[in-house]
Amino acid sequence: MVLKAVAEEEVHSVCQPVIIGDAQLLAHNARTLDLQCGYEIVRRDERLPDQISDPIIFHLDNIHGHVEPGIESGAAGKAAAGYIEAAVELCAAGSIDAIATAPINKRALFLGGYTFPGHTEFLAYLTGTDDYAMGFVGANLRVVLISTHVPLSEAIGLVRRERIEKRIRLTNRELQRWGIERPRIALSALNPHGAEGGLFGMEEASEIAPAVEACRAADGINVRGPFSADTVFLRASRGEFDAVVACYHDQAMIPVKCLSFGEAVNVTLGLPFIRTSVDHGTAFDIAGKGIAEHSSMVAAIKMAAELSLKAGESDRALEAA
Repeated sequence: MVLKAVAEEEVHSVCQPVIIGDAQLLAHNARTLDLQCGYEIVRRDERLPDQISDPIIFHLDNIHGHVEPGIESGAAGKAAAGYIEAAVELCAAGSIDAIATAPINKRALFLGGYTFPGHTEFLAYLTGTDDYAMGFVGANLRVVLISTHVPLSEAIGLVRRERIEKRIRLTNRELQRWGIERPRIALSALNPHGAEGGLFGMEEASEIAPAVEACRAADGINVRGPFSADTVFLRASRGEFDAVVACYHDQAMIPVKCLSFGEAVNVTLGLPFIRTSVDHGTAFDIAGKGIAEHSSMVAAIKMAAELSLKAGESDRALEAA
């Protein structure tokens, strides 16, 4: 999927791709897919060239033995984690400007000795970031999640005022870095019909509404809600809001994937660099067959380049001020 994506002209027109992985395995896969395989190879102890004309493979020799496509294994999980760690190191060194990640298998990551539920938490740990969030951007919808990969029973317990306030402030700050001067943010309700004045639950009155009012009063943030979840995402997709802060994972992902599946992009808010990813999982049932759709990977790379430029302009403007 990554090799197919970086072979696209629309990717080359916006960035200079650096693929982090095993050069021998990637070259074999490129030949299998009848794709360009004459990439320049840079090893971990070498410096990336300042000017890049063609895609580069940043080679890590961390796959030992045979790795079977589509099979969960500790070796594959450990190798994937190593690629993530290397990407963060390159960003920290200023060698690359942004990261676009392919999907990882959470169980393989666990078998490799890592306990993170996904990229978001792993990247936050590697960068020492405390205030971060998972977001998704579709063609006409942006969403930010209050909680991510946790059981629904636990996610409900995380809908708390302090956590919501942090998400609102983070969302506002990141949208401004993306070039939206005064973001319009909506809060989704947790319960059906926004709880109908407490008839179906109390979280809207006790947690969500107070968080919204606090951010409006103390920070001047243009945030409203809570709005019933069965309409707020539609309203945002029609242009009424710049982003919706959603109460839990599937509440956010169902509208995003219904509206923009294959084109939506996962964006991590709060990191010291831009990180994007695809809107789907590993699809182990077709792994190694060369038939995976790569449109979401193309979208993720292009958005990483776009947001990196906008964030850089925003940061320079703040420094100048």
